[in-house]
Amino acid sequence: MGKRDKLEIMRDILKVIKENHGHIKMTPLLRKSNLSSKRFADYKEELLQKELIQEIEEKKRGKQILITTKGMEFLEKYRAIVNFVNEFDL
Repeated sequence: MGKRDKLEIMRDILKVIKENHGHIKMTPLLRKSNLSSKRFADYKEELLQKELIQEIEEKKRGKQILITTKGMEFLEKYRAIVNFVNEFDL
């Protein structure tokens, strides 16, 4: 397996959040993203700026990362592009 490109990493982070009922704590997300702390922080910041995720603080659960509607749309469009590329053997 080769290195993941930027869009694959963003997709992977969003997928992890989606697969955890749309929200996850920071530490498990960092662990499951398979990135260094620094690279994860950079990607998290970009995803926040692009409004693909949001960060909230809950009294009972603590800090949570949530996937936004825009983040869900990103995953759908990413899947469509991959299917297109595969279908035409590009």
